[in-house]
Amino acid sequence: MITRAPRAALLAPILLAALVLAACSTTPTREPTSATTESAPPAGPIETPDASPSATAEASAPTCDTLISSSLVDELTSYGWTSRADDFLVGATVVEGGLQCTWADFDGPATDNLLLFGWAPIASSEATRLQTELIGQGWLREDGAQGTYITTDPQYAVAVDEDGYGMTYLFGDGWVTVALTKQGLVLIERPDA
Repeated sequence: MITRAPRAALLAPILLAALVLAACSTTPTREPTSATTESAPPAGPIETPDASPSATAEASAPTCDTLISSSLVDELTSYGWTSRADDFLVGATVVEGGLQCTWADFDGPATDNLLLFGWAPIASSEATRLQTELIGQGWLREDGAQGTYITTDPQYAVAVDEDGYGMTYLFGDGWVTVALTKQGLVLIERPDA
């Protein structure tokens, strides 16, 4: 039987490194050069991208590789981990249009060392219904600056972060995210909805 301490000890360095990488990554701005400040006439007709709703929805649809930073994806794959994409679930309810990604070493021996990240668009009425349902099952509610956190009771959590939070949903304005721990929520890069 694996205890919580080794699991947390294995996940803590990954999450800490991901948080450091996310905090350190910035996009440098380029100084304009004479080539970028002077405009030349176009060589041919300018093509405009297809701005139809379906093209926009497809372009912004998240994948397991875009739901978290590319540096975290690189780090997880360097450990031999891969991702599995599933429907976004709140309890047994599938939230349409969402994505839930499990990252683990699926080719290695069976273990409970994994990371979970998810995002879904959600209507306000559905968010309220699902929050009420989770709280009725013993989950805990906490309001914060980002939205409403609904977290599993720590005594039943598969893993907990350093603050004692296990699996947590964050309900915002028109979206919901989920991670294996509350700290893991900060690693999610929500798509434009």
